[in-house]
Amino acid sequence: MARKVIDEPSEDVVANAKRDRAARRNPFSRLALFIRQVIAELKKVVTPTRKELLSFTAVVLVFVIIMMAIVWGLDQLFGWLVLYVFGTSGA
Repeated sequence: MARKVIDEPSEDVVANAKRDRAARRNPFSRLALFIRQVIAELKKVVTPTRKELLSFTAVVLVFVIIMMAIVWGLDQLFGWLVLYVFGTSGA
């Protein structure tokens, strides 16, 4: 199972960001700060294992199939209801 990571920036990243924000104001330094923060956040990403990935994929596929069946069933029901109310066009 994937390890649990708290989705909060670490204190050093926040402190560095505040210090850099106060010290430097030019666009290039802000861009560099943004890239450093993006890299720090990307280090927190946990890649699922093969078993987890297959499990997640199966859950999504089952959900999509169930939703397709529900929509198909409602379409059939409403189609039948429209034909019942308005009849066929035999004019």
